[in-house]
Amino acid sequence: MRSGKRIPVRGVFVTGTDTGVGKTWIGAAVIRKLIARGVRVVPRKPAESGCETQDGALFPADAAVLHAAAEQPGRLLDVCPYRFRHALSPARAARLEKAEHLTLAGLEQACVKGVSDDSFVWVEGAGGFYSPLAADGLNADLAAWLSLPVLLVAADRLGCINHVLLSQQAIQARGLSLVAVVLNQVSVLQPTPGMGNAVMDNLEDLRQWTDAPLIRIAYGEQPAASAQIARLAELLMPAA
Repeated sequence: MRSGKRIPVRGVFVTGTDTGVGKTWIGAAVIRKLIARGVRVVPRKPAESGCETQDGALFPADAAVLHAAAEQPGRLLDVCPYRFRHALSPARAARLEKAEHLTLAGLEQACVKGVSDDSFVWVEGAGGFYSPLAADGLNADLAAWLSLPVLLVAADRLGCINHVLLSQQAIQARGLSLVAVVLNQVSVLQPTPGMGNAVMDNLEDLRQWTDAPLIRIAYGEQPAASAQIARLAELLMPAA
């Protein structure tokens, strides 16, 4: 059972249709745009697995990217207090590493700690919306506890329409708003069967099935990608 009163925050919860779809790269790019527009962004990736040892401690590489993009407000420990060595779901990694303290309540507190009323909290989950995040819940549960709108990132490849629509249904079933769907062309670095098919157009096909804003971004810093990142930042800009 959840205890205590919810601390209201404004921001976004970032999830993926799967792991390795580019949530962190998208997040860092959008955070930089928001910072440039005067938004005080506080990044949070409360649990990260697959961490390597650096200077005798586990180093959360994804959290560090978000921290740097936000111009390092606070400590990296505040961005990511729960770190695990095994490259598995945080829930599974925590069990393997005897970290019995990983709970939804602890993750929620990690997300809101140090977040002022004028801050925009950027919370990145681990894996997909229904991926196990803690001993007592999924990414979906943390997003619902925080009551944040959701940004969904999908790899723009064969099969993503099904993944996006299933994730959309799950997000809406939790009473959360889907602020946008990003189709990330991660195949630039990770070639995927089907991405070379010139007739495939997931964005065009998804328009029939969702009212959420759809944004396709090519991995990299090309002008077209920068323009789409700016569009996404505009969608996420907090009300004055």
